[in-house]
Amino acid sequence: MERFLSWRYWFNLRPEPLTDFTFKIFIVFLIVLIILSICSYYSKSRSGLKNGLWLKIFNFSFTNSLLGVMLLFFNYEIIPFFTARFFLALWAIGLLIWIFLSIKEFRKVPNNLEKNKRQKEFEKYLP
Repeated sequence: MERFLSWRYWFNLRPEPLTDFTFKIFIVFLIVLIILSICSYYSKSRSGLKNGLWLKIFNFSFTNSLLGVMLLFFNYEIIPFFTARFFLALWAIGLLIWIFLSIKEFRKVPNNLEKNKRQKEFEKYLP
């Protein structure tokens, strides 16, 4: 655990490749992201208020799956600079920030649906 806290581990420009177990976990995570992007792509074509949410899920999963595949490729081919661990750390931090912001947006959906329903009810009586 001590090596994860050292600067030498995170900023080594020629790190050792990922272990087989870590490589397989990374591949499974990328497959889940790709499946999520495919499902959200077909769901975003629907109209309505939730369309924007499916678009955000698609953007999140598609972008992060592409970045993950690039990082996986660089690690597989052992390209010296691009296999640096800080790229994985930056990707993971960006992933967490994006998830946090998406959760904040998802929590607004019930309020927006209720406001949209009240607006339609109000516009029903307008000429």
